[in-house]
Amino acid sequence: MQHHSKYARIERRFLLERLPQGIKVTRVRRITDRYIDDTALRLRVQHEDHGPTVFKLTQKVPAPGNGAQQGLITSMYLTEEEFAVIAQLPARMLSKIRYSVPPFGIDVFEGRLQGLVLAEAEFQSGELADALVIPSLIRCEVSADSRFAGGHLVAASRQDLERWLSEYGIALT
Repeated sequence: MQHHSKYARIERRFLLERLPQGIKVTRVRRITDRYIDDTALRLRVQHEDHGPTVFKLTQKVPAPGNGAQQGLITSMYLTEEEFAVIAQLPARMLSKIRYSVPPFGIDVFEGRLQGLVLAEAEFQSGELADALVIPSLIRCEVSADSRFAGGHLVAASRQDLERWLSEYGIALT
């Protein structure tokens, strides 16, 4: 099913073995996500070294597609006070540093997911997603592998991650 809504986005996700050296990074953000239990909601706090702290509530509803993950994504910006109220809900958390290397956001995960490096690019249409030229820094595409979506990663153990990455020939360091 193809979505033609302003809320529809197509995402492509890729594994990297590590954050590449010598890349042109345009922005760096520290992100902490709270995946609210029993919902499709993600509460995010995002810090930039030289910018404001951003608080967002996002809903991602997947939709079937070919290869690239399609779905409806809706985000709301929150005040710090609104964030604090919603953050009281039970949730699982993950932290990462996002390096913007257009057209990719490269996420370097922390904590039990340390060693996982994912690149993601979002597109407005399937045609644009298909036209992406994949650079050599990419190890392999995992867009169709839901285990590498944030909602699944937040529940993954270190052993799960090691097993999943080994299927793609990547060892955690």
